[in-house]
Amino acid sequence: MAAEANFIETIIGVGILLFAAKLMAELFLRLKLPIVLGELIAGMVIGPFALGAYIVGSGGVSLVNINNEIKILGEIGAIVILFMAGLEMTPKEFLKGGKASFTVGTLGVIVPFAVGLIVFQMFGFDALQSMLIATALTATSIAISVQVLSEFGKLKSTEARLIIGAAVVDDILAIAVLSVVISIANGPGGVDSIDISDVTIKILQVLGFFAAMLIASVWVMPKIITPRLWKAKGSVEGIATASFFGAAALAGSIGLSPIVGAFAVGMALSTTKVFEKVENYAHQIGLIFAPLFFAIIGAQVDFRQVNAEILYLSGIIIVIAIVTKLLGCGLPAMMFLKSKSKGMKVGIGMISRGEVGLIVAGVGVASGILTSSVYSTIVIMVAVTTIITPIWLKIEYKKEQKQEGTEPQANNLL
Repeated sequence: MAAEANFIETIIGVGILLFAAKLMAELFLRLKLPIVLGELIAGMVIGPFALGAYIVGSGGVSLVNINNEIKILGEIGAIVILFMAGLEMTPKEFLKGGKASFTVGTLGVIVPFAVGLIVFQMFGFDALQSMLIATALTATSIAISVQVLSEFGKLKSTEARLIIGAAVVDDILAIAVLSVVISIANGPGGVDSIDISDVTIKILQVLGFFAAMLIASVWVMPKIITPRLWKAKGSVEGIATASFFGAAALAGSIGLSPIVGAFAVGMALSTTKVFEKVENYAHQIGLIFAPLFFAIIGAQVDFRQVNAEILYLSGIIIVIAIVTKLLGCGLPAMMFLKSKSKGMKVGIGMISRGEVGLIVAGVGVASGILTSSVYSTIVIMVAVTTIITPIWLKIEYKKEQKQEGTEPQANNLL
């Protein structure tokens, strides 16, 4: 009975969140605001810490609960979004921008981590607490930026390719840093047990795995997914789904973010004969999983515990989160793209934090290293940067359209 009740709770929660997300998407479309922002706010409004607490069924039980099953569906949404992003970039294009992507992505991790570590130690946090907070500042969540770029028909622009490429590098390095920090946190010696050679080896292992996964995907995928091999209706789409889920699982099993594996398979399929069929299918499932992903992220924000101390800490960490990505990613992007406005868009597109920040916060609280107030601060930082990014990015593109005298529809032809 408990399992059945949990199943019913899950499908009711998904139904309410999805309905609210699409309702807000319609509203934000009419207000000419980013649709993704509406979907995020829908989650915040209808979530269990807001109006959802008052949506009750029989026995006074809340109908909107973010249980583990709903969180898993949200993670699947992120995997689908990054698979779709991978389809927009061929391996050749990714490697062509390799130097720029690697530089922007690497600085996008180093600058926030270094500044966060120094600033929070200055505020009296110990080394391990500061390292965890700094790690939460590193990883970019590009699912939101990808959605905004898609809305404007800019996924094939030079700045979009740099954002996606740099964010992949950023994500890989951030996961490597997280793996190292967790091992330090769980180790018997704590910070004193840090061995620079071990840290370097761990990071190189993660980078090597992604390179191997990308090469293997590019070599294997065209051989597995071919029209002559799969003739039954839906076979190509089904095998493509199995492939990017499998790659996501493989990435997750060795400590990488699952979205990295899905992105690699998307890139591998971007040059195959079945590309158009897979792309159409991916966009169809994205219509469900993308809004669900954003609504679930929004629904996990709990503003009830906010007090003066949390607001003060949040203000500091939000400023650091924004400035360090603008400097660490935006400035080098300006040099590579030889354009101030495009470089600025890259910096803005990298501001949003996501699941890695929330994972760091969860690990910190579970291990007793971070207090509940610091946890709330990290969650608020993730929420605010997630809200700021699509608004700011849309403003920049609106300015660009005004200067060019074009309408949004014209960009869809690019």
